[in-house]
Amino acid sequence: MRALRAVAAAVLGAVVLAGCGPSGSGGGDDTPAGSSTQPGASASADPGSSPGVSVSPGGSTSPTVGPTASPTAGRVPDRAQTLVRVTRTGGFAGQTHTLVVKGDGSYTRLDAKAKPTGTGRLSEAELAGLSTALREADFARLPRIATGGPTIYDGYYYAFVHDGHEVAGAQGSLPPVLTKVIDALPPFTGAQDAP
Repeated sequence: MRALRAVAAAVLGAVVLAGCGPSGSGGGDDTPAGSSTQPGASASADPGSSPGVSVSPGGSTSPTVGPTASPTAGRVPDRAQTLVRVTRTGGFAGQTHTLVVKGDGSYTRLDAKAKPTGTGRLSEAELAGLSTALREADFARLPRIATGGPTIYDGYYYAFVHDGHEVAGAQGSLPPVLTKVIDALPPFTGAQDAP
């Protein structure tokens, strides 16, 4: 039964990561509308294009040479944009909860069906602590899936989306820098939606 839960949590985490990222035609909520990831590219470029592909005036695409940056690399997120989205699945009750924290410190809790279950706002000190933890985590250099840690039965599986990067892992496999991010987050559940 526990093995089934672990597999279900891993599959759910992968599905959540696939749906949370800035890829796809919608661009996710981490990418500002009309922003450009390529030097010289305009907002009228093909919305389906991705970093590493340039669109010529004739509409043809060609790969760019050299490193490409994440959509938000090197810039401070707008206070109304998503700073971080973290989904936690599993635990003894096998529930799924998501936290979406905006750049202004406001946050929303979501249930497994992405319905809001509560809102709040981090204090300036809490927001500064979370921002520091996110910066120190250096998401661009973290492995996409953290592995190798001990199995924690009835533990959690976490999926993070920050600065155009998606990272996930089981509770026992998370590197310490991601544990600091979790510690800086508001609670995943409020009094009304606690398991």
